[in-house]
Amino acid sequence: MFVQIIQAHTSNPKGVEEAFNRWQTELAPGATGWLGSTGGITDDGTMIAVARFESEEAAQRNSHRPEQDRWWSQLTKSFDSEPIFIESSDVVLDLVGDPDRAGFVQVMKGRGSDPERARELMGQHHDEWAAFRPDVLGSVVAMNESGEYTMAMYFTSEAEARKGEKKEPPPELKAEMDEMMSLTIEQPEFFDLKHPWITSP
Repeated sequence: MFVQIIQAHTSNPKGVEEAFNRWQTELAPGATGWLGSTGGITDDGTMIAVARFESEEAAQRNSHRPEQDRWWSQLTKSFDSEPIFIESSDVVLDLVGDPDRAGFVQVMKGRGSDPERARELMGQHHDEWAAFRPDVLGSVVAMNESGEYTMAMYFTSEAEARKGEKKEPPPELKAEMDEMMSLTIEQPEFFDLKHPWITSP
């Protein structure tokens, strides 16, 4: 799997959302290898979009389509800042439920000291985490060799996510959380997408 992430600031959220709706209607049918996209705009106007493809080659084919270029040129007119791009083929996908049903998505960007150990921890206690946090429908994590990562977490709703955050985990899960936090090099950034756009083929 290959993931493309775009971040930019906008003062025209309606225009950005309309552009993404237009992509889904007009361009998605021709995007061979596209697996799905998640996007949204935070309360302070930060737009985040996460697109998943079967491979880097599929993503490049989509980027080189003339209609994609025209769409992108129109979209950037709604940006107030130069967009930030993140691409990765080092992707960890964890599905518990159906992320397409998510009513709330939280994107986290940060950097860790040991990507391999972080990957191991994310693969442990899968069933226990699902039972402890039924509000979590899944996650997508894009990583790179320097330890930087971007994670999109899919929740049933914001209310359920906030409720779940306050729960005290059992000892084995708390130990796992504590070790994951110990790998953090710098304070992560959080982007709350309260009205996410979630699309798939």
